[in-house]
Amino acid sequence: MNTGAARLVVADPAVVTVALGSRTYHIHVGRGLLAQAGELCATVLKQRRVFIVTDSKVAPLYLGALSANFAAAGIRADHIVVPAGETSKDFAHLQQVLDAMLSAKCERGTMIVALGGGVVGDLAGFAAAVLLRGVEFIQIPTTLLAQVDSSVGGKTGINTPAGKNLVGAFHQPRLVLADTAVLDTLPRRELVAGYAEVAKYGLLGDPGFWSWLEANGAPALSGGDSAHAALRHCIVTSCAAKARIVAADEKENGARALLNLGHTFGHALEAEMGYGGDLLHGEAVAAGIVLAFELSARLGLCPSQDVARVRAHFTAVGLPVAPPRRGPRGAITPAMLIQHMTQDKKMKDGTLTFVLARGIGKAFLTDEVPRAQLEAVLTAALTG
Repeated sequence: MNTGAARLVVADPAVVTVALGSRTYHIHVGRGLLAQAGELCATVLKQRRVFIVTDSKVAPLYLGALSANFAAAGIRADHIVVPAGETSKDFAHLQQVLDAMLSAKCERGTMIVALGGGVVGDLAGFAAAVLLRGVEFIQIPTTLLAQVDSSVGGKTGINTPAGKNLVGAFHQPRLVLADTAVLDTLPRRELVAGYAEVAKYGLLGDPGFWSWLEANGAPALSGGDSAHAALRHCIVTSCAAKARIVAADEKENGARALLNLGHTFGHALEAEMGYGGDLLHGEAVAAGIVLAFELSARLGLCPSQDVARVRAHFTAVGLPVAPPRRGPRGAITPAMLIQHMTQDKKMKDGTLTFVLARGIGKAFLTDEVPRAQLEAVLTAALTG
C-alpha cells in the first residue's frame, strides 16, 4: 500500500489530497463549507454553470442555500430532485436525471454537483460518467456514510434486481466538500449507520484507530459542540485512509478490495430486505462485519476476543451485531443470502472472494472459504 499517497493538512477545514496524477483532487472537511461552495467549486469549473442532483429530504434543507451561494458567485445552477432512499438508485431514476440534464442543455463543460448521501452521490456520479460520454462532477455529501466513504474514490453506479451496484463506472470527482455542520440535521439512526464505515477503516488496517474509536466513538456520535472535534477526527482519518488506498489501487485490482470488509454479507442482506428503509446500508455493513469476523474465528484465523471487541463496540454505539431474521419473503435463510452473494462483483471463475481478518486491523482477501463453514456462520446468526 502506498502510505504516502494522501497528504493530510490538520486544520479546520482539513484538506485530504487523493493523489491520482492529473486527476488529483482534494477533500475539504470542516464546518460551514456549504456557505463557501461557490468560491471553492469555482476553482475547478470549466464554465460558470453547474447542475445539482439532490433528493427530497436534502432539498428542503440545503438546495436553496447552495443555489443562492452559486448565484452569488456568478454560477448558474439548475437542479433535479429525486425521491430519497435506495430505490432511486435504478435505471428509471438514472433516465430521469439524464433527461433533466439534457433538457437543461448541459454541455461537456457543465459541472454536475451531487448534494446528498450515498444514493445521490452514486446516481449523480454515474450520470456524470455517461452524460455526453463523460462530464466532471463534485461531491457535496450530506451524510456521515457519504462523507467517509462513498463520496471518495470514484465508485458510481446503480442497483438492479440482481444485486447492489452491479451497473456503474469508476469516475473520480473533481472536488469533495464534507461540511460537518450538515450532520447536525441528520437523523441519529443514519448518523450511527454511517459510523459503520468509520469503524471499518480501523478494523481493516489501523488497530490504533480502532482503539481510539473504542474510547471516543460513542462521544463522537453524541451530538453538540463537544462531539464536533471527535467526529471531525473520524471523518478526516477515514478519508485519509481511503485516499491512500484509492491512490494505490484505483480500479480495485488489489488492496482496494479490502474496503469491502462486511460488504459481501451486507449487500446480500440489503438485496434480501429489498433496499427499503428497514435496513440501512451502514446497518447491513455492521452486521456484515460481525459475520466476517465470526467466519474468520470459525476458520481459526481470528482470536475470539477480537470478535467480542467488535460486537461490544458496535453494541455500545447502537449498531446491529446480527442480521435481520425476516424480510419481505419471510424468514431469511442461509441459502437466500448465499444466492445473493453469487451475484457479487468480486466473483471470479465462479468463486466468491471474501474479506476476512486475522485480527483487528489485519484484514485480507481469500477465496478459500468452505461452503459448510459459511452456512454454519449464517445459520448461527439467523437462528441463534
